Amino acid sequence: MEISETELMLKGYGLTTAEFFYRMPDYQSVLNSYIWQDYDLAPDHPKLFEFIEFWQREIDGPLHSVRFSHRKLIAPGEWRNVSGEFTLH
Repeated sequence: MEISETELMLKGYGLTTAEFFYRMPDYQSVLNSYIWQDYDLAPDHPKLFEFIEFWQREIDGPLHSVRFSHRKLIAPGEWRNVSGEFTLH
């Protein structure tokens, strides 16, 4: 049974987006990019590192660099205690 995206977010997963820069197998001086996105757990990012291992094992284009960002889409609300109120005009 597959877990829904909402259930993943409630379990602490956030959206991780990574940009892979890799060299073309036949043209080593040419860099190309690939965008990858999945729900993952910060700070360890197990799915991202699993994909990097897959790339290194199965894809001919050697990785040059990887940059990524992570964003939790569901976060606790921000509450403030208001002790007074005033009205203008």
